Amino acid sequence: MNDNDFKFSNSVLGLPVFSVLFLWIVYWFQIRFDFDFYQNGIYPRDFSGLQGILFSPFIHENLSHLYNNSIPLLVLLAALRFFYPKQTLPVIAYGILFSGLITWIIGRENYHIGASGLIYVLVSFIFFKGIQTRYYRLVALSFCVVLLYGGMIWYVFPEVDNAISWEGHLAGFITGFVLTLFYKTPDYAKPIVYEWQKPDFNPQEDAFMKHFDEKGNFVNIEKPEEEDAETNFNYFNSDTQVNYIIRKANEKGEEL
Repeated sequence: MNDNDFKFSNSVLGLPVFSVLFLWIVYWFQIRFDFDFYQNGIYPRDFSGLQGILFSPFIHENLSHLYNNSIPLLVLLAALRFFYPKQTLPVIAYGILFSGLITWIIGRENYHIGASGLIYVLVSFIFFKGIQTRYYRLVALSFCVVLLYGGMIWYVFPEVDNAISWEGHLAGFITGFVLTLFYKTPDYAKPIVYEWQKPDFNPQEDAFMKHFDEKGNFVNIEKPEEEDAETNFNYFNSDTQVNYIIRKANEKGEEL
C-alpha cells in the first residue's frame, strides 16, 4: 500500500455535505408544515415500527438533536469516504439496516429516531478497521476517532441518560464492529517480501530454520558421511571400437 493511493475526490466532501443537508431539509419540512415524523421512527417489536429502520436516521426531535448529530456525520463520513472508498456505501447501507433491526429487537417501547445509530456505526467501523489493518495511517485515524468521540462509549449503556436511545447506540456500535469482519481491506495489507511472511510457510521445511531447536538455540546439522571415493566414479559403456597404437622410444626420445 502506497500513501499516494489515498486520493481525494469530490465525493469526500460531497457525500457528507449532501447527507447532512438532507437531514436539515427534512427537519425544515417537519417544522415548516408541522409534519409529525416521529411516528415513522423505530417502534420495537411492532410490525408497523419496522418502517423506522429506513426512516429514523433522517428524523430528529429538535434543533439541538439535529445539530449534535450533524457535526460528527460531516467528519466521520468524510473520513470513511477518503480512507475506505470501496467500503463506504455498503457500510452506510448495511449500517442503517442492521443497527435499526437490532434496535427494533432490543429497544424500549418508544419511538427511536435520529442519526446517532449511524454515527456509532461509523465510529466503530473506523476504529476497529484501522486497528485490524495495522497500517500506520489508519491506526492513527483510529486514535483520532478515540480522541474526538471516545466519550460516546458511555452512551451505549443503560441508565446513563434515559432521554437518549442507548439501544440505538449499542446497536450501531455492534453493527460497525461486525462489518469490519465482513469487509476486508487487502489494499492495505503489507506486501509479502520474505518467504516466512507467506501464509503457507512451514518453518520445519525451511533450510535456515532447521538450524534452530524448539527453544530458539542454534544447532549444527550433521552432514551425511562422505561416500567412499571409489564409489563416486561413474562408469559408462560404449559400443564404439577404439584402436590403440603403442610405440617405443629410446632414452633420447627417439622413436624406435
